[in-house]
Amino acid sequence: MHPSRLVVPFAAALALVTAALASPPGASAAADSPKPRPASAVPASFLHRFHTVTKVGSTVPADGDVNPYGIAVVPTSLGRLVAGDTLVSNFNSKANVQGTGTSIVEVSPSGSTQLFARFSQLPTGMACPGGIGLTTALGILPGGWVVVGSLPTAAGGALPGLNPVGCLIVLSDSGTPVESITNSDIVGPWDLAVSSTPTSAALFVSNALGGNTKAKNGVPIAGKCTVVRLDLTLSTNAPPVLTSSTVIGSNYLWKANKAALVLAPTGLALGRNSTLYVDNTQTNAISAIPDALTRSTAVSAAATVISSGGALNAPLGMTLAPNGDLIVVNGNDGNAVEVTPRGKQIAFTTLVKNGGGDLFGLAPTTEGNGILFVNDGSNTLDEFRA
Repeated sequence: MHPSRLVVPFAAALALVTAALASPPGASAAADSPKPRPASAVPASFLHRFHTVTKVGSTVPADGDVNPYGIAVVPTSLGRLVAGDTLVSNFNSKANVQGTGTSIVEVSPSGSTQLFARFSQLPTGMACPGGIGLTTALGILPGGWVVVGSLPTAAGGALPGLNPVGCLIVLSDSGTPVESITNSDIVGPWDLAVSSTPTSAALFVSNALGGNTKAKNGVPIAGKCTVVRLDLTLSTNAPPVLTSSTVIGSNYLWKANKAALVLAPTGLALGRNSTLYVDNTQTNAISAIPDALTRSTAVSAAATVISSGGALNAPLGMTLAPNGDLIVVNGNDGNAVEVTPRGKQIAFTTLVKNGGGDLFGLAPTTEGNGILFVNDGSNTLDEFRA
């Protein structure tokens, strides 16, 4: 089993059910809601349309990096970016040490894999506290600017004792680092979601570290981290410019974990009405931050939970389906779970049999006729389709 694969025994799956909420985000889940059903039995669900998992291509570049985490589907051909291809970030080096991956690969729909970018250090003038270890945080902005998160580890793959630590790295459409974004609000960027126009973008970033409440020999063990919004201005001939940084979510519990490195808020998805959904592997829950594009204050994770337990089993990656539902993949069982915007779990399906530790980033295909996801167990990009 890869060291970063997640297999964590949650207490009897934390509950039997989640809520079919009729109240706004922040209300607690009802304990007597019906269990979600297999996707094939829920015709109204997005997941019920698909039945077959196929391999698209390998995510291992020539340097041998493994453990695919982040995923981003290329919307427009620019430079080395080809529309319809998928970018994938690798978290581990060939030696399989967590937080030491330095490569992003580009996988075509036909399964051809090529290296898009590889960098073990940044050019002079760019900073990333702690170094390079690419995470699930991966997105593409208008103009072909690629943004990837870095949460580097210390010797032997230990969590770094720095604060802040890590950064966001901006790459050109040719895969060249052109800018790094680091400040006191960025502490181990673990995943991101993007909202953009041709001239501006909002990056929502879930931090995996920070707010340490416990440490051992200088190594952080547990704490409460945040979700931050980074506002950028965009142009076609210059890198994005950070204009503001705002913490919009707080008190997300995180904990160090030998198998997974860290259990923390991971999946992010921006839904309709500017609601940002956040899933937390440590608490086995999904929370909702209202008015995420405009809010100037932080809401607490515990006060905004809309769904917990039930079919959720250490949720990691999350994406928004074309029908507006959330699709969440579990770290403990290889399942995908469909959750409505109000927190009702309506369906689940197995993407990887006995797939604890295999699932991370995912995204709908550009046509909406399938789901692309990385398989950490086989180091491949796979597709769930009809």
